[in-house]
Amino acid sequence: MKKRKAQKPKLYVFKSNKHIYAQIIDHNTNKILTSSSTLSREIKNKTKCLKNCKTATIVGQNIGKKLQKLKIKEIIFDRGKNIYHGQVKALANGARETGIIF
Repeated sequence: MKKRKAQKPKLYVFKSNKHIYAQIIDHNTNKILTSSSTLSREIKNKTKCLKNCKTATIVGQNIGKKLQKLKIKEIIFDRGKNIYHGQVKALANGARETGIIF
């Protein structure tokens, strides 16, 4: 078996028909460090529509703020099966606005 090198935490993005989710996963400990989605109260209270680029940007900014509290600056961006366009791009730009590097 190959040993895994210590990796940076991964920002995994998942989109459903109604919501968008972002999770920070640490593969060294196999745990989810933090997450944010359109289901969280702070995001639901800020916007009416939960499925657009503006809301995805807010989710990205929220996950970026949580990463800053955890003192994580560099991550790996994992968009899953989604193309880098629209909401996925808006979420990534929102995270980059807070100073996260990927």
